[in-house]
Amino acid sequence: MPIIKITTQINAPIKDVFDAARSVDLHKQSTLFSEERAVAGRTHGLLKLGEQTRWRAKHFGIWLELEVSITEMQSPNWFVDEMVDGNFSSMRHEHCFIEQSTSQTLMTDRFEFTSPLGPLGKLVDNLILTNYLTKFLKQRNQFLKEYLER
Repeated sequence: MPIIKITTQINAPIKDVFDAARSVDLHKQSTLFSEERAVAGRTHGLLKLGEQTRWRAKHFGIWLELEVSITEMQSPNWFVDEMVDGNFSSMRHEHCFIEQSTSQTLMTDRFEFTSPLGPLGKLVDNLILTNYLTKFLKQRNQFLKEYLER
C-alpha cells in the first residue's frame, strides 16, 4: 500500500488552515486543473464529521468519481477522509495541523491508497499513480498556502 506524506509550512493561524483544508469551495478552486467538482453530499462550505462528498474530476483524460466520508475529526488539530466509493480498493487521507506559533501552522498530509487489480495495480502505483497523486497534493497545498498567506 503506497503512503504519501507531505508537510507544508503555512503562515496562518491553525484554525484558518484547518478550515481551509476542509472547505469544499477551496478544494474546487485548488483543483481547477482536474476540473474537480462536488456533485453530491456536501457541495459547499466546511466538511463536518460524518459528512460525505462525491467528487467528479478528470484524471488521465477520464472522468472519475470518488465519494469520501469524514470519519474522524478533532478541531483544529486533524481530520480524516476515507473513500466510501471510487476507483481505489481503499483510500485514507489524514490531515494534521500543528500550531508552531499564533501565526504559523505545519500542515501534514498522509495519503494512503490501494489500487485494484493486484500485481498490475501495484505496478501502476509504482510507475505512475504515486507520483501523480504526490504532485496533485502538492499543488493543492501550494494553493492553500498562497490563499491563506494573502
